[in-house]
Amino acid sequence: MRFIRSVLSVSAVAALAAGSTAVLASPASAAANTTPQKVCGSGYKTVNSAPVGSLGTVYLTYNASTGLNCVATIRSTPGARVDMSAWAYVPDTDKGASDTGTYTSYAGPVSVYGKAHCVDWGGNIKNVYVSVYGSNCAALKEHRVTSVR
Repeated sequence: MRFIRSVLSVSAVAALAAGSTAVLASPASAAANTTPQKVCGSGYKTVNSAPVGSLGTVYLTYNASTGLNCVATIRSTPGARVDMSAWAYVPDTDKGASDTGTYTSYAGPVSVYGKAHCVDWGGNIKNVYVSVYGSNCAALKEHRVTSVR
């Protein structure tokens, strides 16, 4: 009987130790130092970005070999899950993509074909929303909107 209690005590301590290790470990998707290239892929170059208040940044990237635009919203400091989004839309083709959910580090990637087209894009972190319209259109001036809801 004494042996069984000892085994149970050791098992309980081991389970608590393993549990506390799991609690202290950071979530897999909360990759510190995440970059748009890590999220979208190595062939993408950052062509534009917009701050999401002090919470992070929405990045527009472009892959010249495929003609794809990719958008990712990346938090400044990964942490507990919060509402986030990333979206891209090409008005000329009426094609778009979005990713909305609760994330620890970033939303996206979302991509849409946009070679030789203007692109609208944006995202949010918590209650701060950023939208950029008419972006990357050569001489045309883009329009940016940031709102807190």
